[in-house]
Amino acid sequence: MTLLPLGDYLEALRHTTPLIHCITNYVAMNSTANLLLATGASPAMLHAQEEVAEFTALSSGLSVNIGTVSAPWAEAMLTATATANQHAIPWVLDPVAVGATTYRQQLCGQLLAMSPTVIRGNPSEILALNGLKSQGRGVDSTSTTEQAAEAAIALAKQQGCIVAMTGERDWVTDGRQHYQIEGGHPLMPRVTTLGCALSALVAGFVAANRDHPLAATTAALACFAVAGEQAGSVAQGPGSFQVALLDALYQLTADDLSANARVVAIDAI
Repeated sequence: MTLLPLGDYLEALRHTTPLIHCITNYVAMNSTANLLLATGASPAMLHAQEEVAEFTALSSGLSVNIGTVSAPWAEAMLTATATANQHAIPWVLDPVAVGATTYRQQLCGQLLAMSPTVIRGNPSEILALNGLKSQGRGVDSTSTTEQAAEAAIALAKQQGCIVAMTGERDWVTDGRQHYQIEGGHPLMPRVTTLGCALSALVAGFVAANRDHPLAATTAALACFAVAGEQAGSVAQGPGSFQVALLDALYQLTADDLSANARVVAIDAI
């Protein structure tokens, strides 16, 4: 597959303004909504079992994040993903700290059975999902992207989906084609929930580019990386970085993304 200019995928998102249903953690709701709005998507945050199926059917894309999961939320996640599948709505799984507890592992096993379109996680989470031992520390990653590359490819093949690993370098694969994305800024890990928000952004890009989920996921990560670099050039610390990142995403043009994205196709491993 040859990628179109990455700005084309951003242009599609802004043209369609996809409604992204986010079942995400308490910490991430506000920042995720603001990031989606700044980029051009329309966010919705709800998780009540009584309405989740009805609303998922109305949405363009779904992002499921298990960060502050509880039993009622888990049921809502399973209902939402089943509904997404029934209506051919793309959805993204963010398996936050999946290696930390048995409960998270069991839930993610159920969610994997619901066939996510994209899995977005750090290397430790991807290793844990693939059944490999990894010393993940909470939501942090203690494994490098390179160490998890084979696990990502295996997971993508097994699930028939896109796997996006994010870290110092980002990595996207569908099991056959692989792309590495460079960029971002060292302040990004100092601002909580940016990874959670990125998963929702991936859902937005894929919802707006349904026929090209691998390319759309790559474009979403590249968009985040370019905006992160721009924000870091003016930020004085984590607080101002968060504000600058929203501004950078809002101001980013399709041409800027196409010109400044650093994406490299990786040979088969």
